[in-house]
Amino acid sequence: MTDVKGPPVPLARRLVAEGVGAALLVTVVVGSGIAAQRLSPTDVGIQLLENSIATAFGLGVLILVFGPVSGAHFNPVVSAGDWLLGRRTGTGLRGRDVAPYSVVQILGGIAGAVLANAMYDLPAIQISANERASAPVLLAEVVATAGLVAVIFALVRSGRASLCAAAVGAYIGAAYWFASSTSFANPAVTVGRIFSDTFAGIAPSSLAAFVLAQIVGAGLGVLLISVLYPAVSGGPEDVTAHIASDTREV
Repeated sequence: MTDVKGPPVPLARRLVAEGVGAALLVTVVVGSGIAAQRLSPTDVGIQLLENSIATAFGLGVLILVFGPVSGAHFNPVVSAGDWLLGRRTGTGLRGRDVAPYSVVQILGGIAGAVLANAMYDLPAIQISANERASAPVLLAEVVATAGLVAVIFALVRSGRASLCAAAVGAYIGAAYWFASSTSFANPAVTVGRIFSDTFAGIAPSSLAAFVLAQIVGAGLGVLLISVLYPAVSGGPEDVTAHIASDTREV
């Protein structure tokens, strides 16, 4: 990753940012889901509204906090997309960094669910029984993930990365409602949510299908961006460089 006003951010710092950021994201998702379930026990629609608002705002804040360090991916398919879109010009995430990013994101997601459980005096380790995988829901995950990848890289490639926090938060908040899957759109979040047997949880039996749908969606998103926003030579394409430079300019 490139810091436009200094040396490259060390990988260790970026991994801390990605791990902590992913953990806090899942804490927001699961914690607000638990709160919604308790506050509105008889109204699933209100539960979803409470959960989606907290997630949209929380995600926006986390992007602002961690974006200048690591790009605030918090998501293995976003990290892979950053590498794929920048590989020809050598401007995206390095291929050798995709795996460590993904590992810390997934571990962070699990830690975030455990933290949310503990904050609400639930067993720290629990396994969800919430079966979610069905053809319509998996189609929704493909659409939601493709949209997320497209939003992020459309902003980055068009020089509007400073809008990522607001736009990505708004997109995920909307996708809670238009996608029948409630838009996980993130393998790390999906794995983390296995460890919460609450409103926000997902059963282990649904994991493989969800992740596959997310990978397919991410591939479609990358393809769309490659057509709509071809790489411009001579400038950094990676998420971290754009968010870091735009944040300093604000």
